[in-house]
Amino acid sequence: MPIIPRSSYYDRHYRQAPALVRARKPFLIKNILTGGAIFAFVAGVYAFTIRAVAQDEFEDVKVPDAPLQPAHAPNATPVRSAGTIGSAPLAK
Repeated sequence: MPIIPRSSYYDRHYRQAPALVRARKPFLIKNILTGGAIFAFVAGVYAFTIRAVAQDEFEDVKVPDAPLQPAHAPNATPVRSAGTIGSAPLAK
């Protein structure tokens, strides 16, 4: 039993049969025109969007200045090696 059911529109190699070609023929021009119209609409929307975004210079957006000191985590203490403070060893 075949996995894909047989159709009268396809031969045993799943190629279009003459009946399918005849059934699709009246709609060929309409389908091509509809597909072309959809493609033209999508291409027009894409081109318009790219042009609209490309002309924006973002002059009205404020860019914050770079921080003078790096941000520190709250309640963080610097890691020091045992026995030293800074670069001098601890006095005993």
